[in-house]
Amino acid sequence: MQKLAIQGGTPLRGEVRISGAKNAALPIMCASLLSSDALQLSNMPDLHDVATMRKLLEQMGVKAAIQGSEMTLSGAHIDKLEAPYEMVKTMRAAVLVLGPLVARFGEARVSLPGGCAIGSRPVDLHIKGLQAMGAVISIEHGYIHAQVPAPGRLKGAHFFFDMVSVTGTENLMMAATLADGVTVLENAAREPEVMDLAHCLIAMGAKIEGAGSDTIRITGVAKLHGATHRIMPDRIESGTFLVAAAATRGSVMLHNTRADILETVLEKLQEAGAHIRMEGDGIHLDMAGPLKSVNLRTAPYPAFPTDMQAQFMALNTIALGSAMMVETIFENRFMHVQELRRLGAQIDIEGNTALVRGVEQLEGATVMATDLRASASLVIAGLVAQGETIIDRIYHLDRGYEHIEAKLSQLGANIRRLK
Repeated sequence: MQKLAIQGGTPLRGEVRISGAKNAALPIMCASLLSSDALQLSNMPDLHDVATMRKLLEQMGVKAAIQGSEMTLSGAHIDKLEAPYEMVKTMRAAVLVLGPLVARFGEARVSLPGGCAIGSRPVDLHIKGLQAMGAVISIEHGYIHAQVPAPGRLKGAHFFFDMVSVTGTENLMMAATLADGVTVLENAAREPEVMDLAHCLIAMGAKIEGAGSDTIRITGVAKLHGATHRIMPDRIESGTFLVAAAATRGSVMLHNTRADILETVLEKLQEAGAHIRMEGDGIHLDMAGPLKSVNLRTAPYPAFPTDMQAQFMALNTIALGSAMMVETIFENRFMHVQELRRLGAQIDIEGNTALVRGVEQLEGATVMATDLRASASLVIAGLVAQGETIIDRIYHLDRGYEHIEAKLSQLGANIRRLK
C-alpha cells in the first residue's frame, strides 16, 4: 500500500494549476447515459474516482475515448442497466447512474452505495423522488431495482427534499430531463457542481430553470442530444492549497480557479490573517503575519463547506488562540482528530463540536488517512510539522486530488510517495 513521506517546515511558494472538479465531473459523466449522441468533456481531472466511473459506464456499454484532460462518452449502445456492488462500493457517486437509466430506458438496478465512511448519507431521497415521478422501486439483495410501468416514461412531479442532498438533487434533475411534464424540486442543493451539471444538461437540450437556487424547475423533453462542456474548477482543491499555503506561512498563486464559488473559504482565510487578491481566473494568497484561529460551522452551500472542515482544523492546530468547529453535515467527520493528536495537536470533541487549541509546533509521526478530506488535513499538518510525517492509506487522496505530491513539490514542499 502506498504512503506519503513529508519533511515539514518549508513554506509553500510559487504557482499551481487547479484541476477540474471531481464532484462536477462524476455526475456529468453520468449525463452521457441520457443520450445516444456523444458528450465531449474537457478539463477532466485525472483521478481514481473518475477512472472508476468510466469503467462503470463502459461496463454498461458506454464508449469512452480519452486524450489528455478531454473525454468523449457515447451512450449509443448501452446494453446493461446495472451498476454492480464491486463498482459502487468504493464510490458513492455511482448511485448517479440511477436517474439517467430509469429516465431513458425505464429500468435500472444499482447496488446500494459505499464510499467514504464519514456518515450514513442515505439514498432514500433518491428513491422517494423517483417514486414521486412514477417509478416502482424495490430493494432486493442489496440492490435498488427501479422500473417505470408501461409505456415506460417517468412523469413530472413536485418533490420537496426533507434535507438538502447534492447527489439527490443531481439524480432527480437528470431523471426529470426526459420525464413527461414539469418537475419542480424544492429545497434543492445549491452547490456550484449542481449548476455545472445543469449547464451541461441545458447544452444537451434540457429545459432547466433555477439551478443554483433552492427551487429547480425542469420541463421534460422527448430526447437529449450531444454537447461539448468544460468541467468547472475544483473549489475544494483550490481551498486545500490555499489553506496549506496559509498554514506554512507561504505565498502561492492558483490558476484555473474561481473566487466566486469560494467566498466563505476566502473570508475565513482572511480572518486567519491571509492577504488575498484575485487576478482573472487566479487567486493569490500571501501569509506574512501571524496565523490566527478561526471558528466555523459547516452547512450546505453557500455556507462553509463540510469538505473544507478538516483542512481548517489542521490550520487551527498551529494558529494563535482557540477555535470552535461545528460539523452539521456528517456525523462521523471528526475521524482525523485522533491522527492530528498523534502529531501533537490539542483537540477536544463533544458531540458535533471540536475545540482546537493552537500549539507552537506539531511533530512528525506516522498517521493513517480515514477518508478523502481527512487525508488532505494530514498532508497540511505534515507540511507544518517538525521532522518527518508518514501518511498511510493515501488511496483516499488519489480519489479526489490530482497528482497532489507533484503539485506540492512544485510549490517547494519536501514530499515523496513511498511504494
